Amino acid sequence: MLLKTKRLNIRHIKPDDWQSIKEIWTDFNSSSLSQYDMPHNTDDDDVRKRIAKWAAASSGTEHIFFAVCLEGTVIGFCSFNIRKDSHELGYCFHSAYHGKGYAKESLSAIIEYLRTIGISKFTAGTAINNVPSVSLLKSLGFRLTGTEKVSFYRDEHGNDIFFEGGIFELNQL
Repeated sequence: MLLKTKRLNIRHIKPDDWQSIKEIWTDFNSSSLSQYDMPHNTDDDDVRKRIAKWAAASSGTEHIFFAVCLEGTVIGFCSFNIRKDSHELGYCFHSAYHGKGYAKESLSAIIEYLRTIGISKFTAGTAINNVPSVSLLKSLGFRLTGTEKVSFYRDEHGNDIFFEGGIFELNQL
């Protein structure tokens, strides 16, 4: 365990977390919010390989992946990937644990931890229509700094389906 909050244990992703991450992605893929994110491949071999890469990458500070655990169950994950002059935040929690404050609790602790190792600027992107994600980012102190047209899917004619993506930033000096 790397961090402990009031209710959660937070640690680096391990290769054997792949099944838990697969469950989270399968759950997410069935959500209406999945239209605002890249599709998640849930093939066993693909997930196993990707999570093994995540686990190996977490030894440095360029790409850091955390498992968020409640009583031994991985309920979500967070990633921080270096981008120019900041670390970009990504996260996904199983819908059974939405609305209970777990994302805010874990991300607050992780951001504070990252500050202690010299990481002080964070960015995040989410669809403006993804109200829960926008609310979470704002509650963590992120501010909207811009918007962009984003597309992860195409229509039946091969045309991009766009949505308005928000660009959020958190500076902790």
